[in-house]
Amino acid sequence: MEVKEINPHHPVAAAPLQEPVNIICLKWGKLYSCEYVNKLYRGVKKHLDRPFRMVCFTDDPSGVDPAVECRPIDPLVVVPRLANNIMLKITLLHSHTGLKGPTLFLDLDVIIMGSLDDLFDYKPDRFCMIHNWVAWRKQLLRPRPDIGNSSVVRFMPGTCDHALDRFIEDPDHAYNDFPTEQAFMTDCMRQRRDYWPADWVHSFKHHCKPIFPLNLLLAPRVKPGIRILVFHGRPNPDEAIAGYRGKLRHTTRPAPQLAEHWV
Repeated sequence: MEVKEINPHHPVAAAPLQEPVNIICLKWGKLYSCEYVNKLYRGVKKHLDRPFRMVCFTDDPSGVDPAVECRPIDPLVVVPRLANNIMLKITLLHSHTGLKGPTLFLDLDVIIMGSLDDLFDYKPDRFCMIHNWVAWRKQLLRPRPDIGNSSVVRFMPGTCDHALDRFIEDPDHAYNDFPTEQAFMTDCMRQRRDYWPADWVHSFKHHCKPIFPLNLLLAPRVKPGIRILVFHGRPNPDEAIAGYRGKLRHTTRPAPQLAEHWV
């Protein structure tokens, strides 16, 4: 558990110690190395002022910073269909984890750019997630779909058990009626869900990368004041910093300004 040192002469030093919040992540399979966990931990440590406990749910804890608690996901024994599947994330919402108090889930492929305290203070009694982004051209003739993105989710353990319970009761419904885990999660949490303010969590792909063909000439730009930058699909954070070569529409110029946050 990370406990930040308090200056005894500071006016708040005499106040009761604040209960630590939870930061959790998921490293399963070979997609991301332990360095992604460690960089995420260092970003949290830099940008969260309150005490916190960081837990990584993983099948391979090797190389993870000792300050991060590594734990397995027990329900895999009961629900084998979840193994190595995108639906795995919903198990972390269940109270079987034993976590208490406000909990923030972060995907590994994010860069923390600003205060995480804001994400704990915002509508604390609600289940908060990203309003999923879609390409601007897909919004010309229809409104933005009411579907969340689960890269940054804050919840209170014990209030979300029905998501995993619903999956266990009818996994075919989850797989066949929803295109992704986050669409299923959005539907499960419909009564308690709110979206983060649009300026707090940005997508590298949708907000930073210039549109084609300008992406071939201009470097990505990051708007000041955002809290978290999300990388869904390619490039990953390290690729974005160095510059990414893919299909012409997905190619990006180097973004070295991100390196100070991805350490």
